[in-house]
Amino acid sequence: MGYKIAIDGPAGAGKSTIAKRVAKEKGFIYVDTGAMYRGLAVHFLRRGIQPEEAEKIADACRDAEITIGYEGGVQQIYLNGDNITADLRKEAVGNMASVSSALPEVRDKLLELQRQLARSKDVVMDGRDIGTHVLPDADIKVFLTASVKTRAKRRYDELKEKGGADISYSEVEKDIIARDERDMNRSVAPLKQAVDAVRIDSSEMFKEEVVEAILKLCR
Repeated sequence: MGYKIAIDGPAGAGKSTIAKRVAKEKGFIYVDTGAMYRGLAVHFLRRGIQPEEAEKIADACRDAEITIGYEGGVQQIYLNGDNITADLRKEAVGNMASVSSALPEVRDKLLELQRQLARSKDVVMDGRDIGTHVLPDADIKVFLTASVKTRAKRRYDELKEKGGADISYSEVEKDIIARDERDMNRSVAPLKQAVDAVRIDSSEMFKEEVVEAILKLCR
């Protein structure tokens, strides 16, 4: 049975960055569940499916196989054997993942793979419902959050760095607010803080401070 660290939180809270650093410090496997959902989102978009076409999304799950690999210690996502990691951070993919992840068929597709990894390895896993649904027995649970303005600024800077010249800060902020609304109000495994999770607001914290705070929680 592996040691499990669950990090949940809203979009743009820095979960992936912090989880990667914690995993490196602990020598654990980092599992980016958001990337797995984005992997399925790439599949749906390649099929020409729109976010509102729930029935088509559910049907498309049948011929999508998402697997995880590691190259140089960095997680890679494969869709039917094709490495699609470079496509995962596109805005259209993120929006599709936010909508489609609310569907039971999509969540069931990935749930067992996530739990299987946690049973066999020491893991740091981040997402929206890790501590509440995927790994309710996690050894450490963290709810990582930040203000909407902080999260939007981080996301905007990330997009600009990657050449997203056509998007404005206000658009990113609106998208963050919309994702929060969808994630918190979906009927299946909504985003919420587990009752036994430690809440960390990183709005005024450096990354190193957040990592240290989580490491102090571990045995």
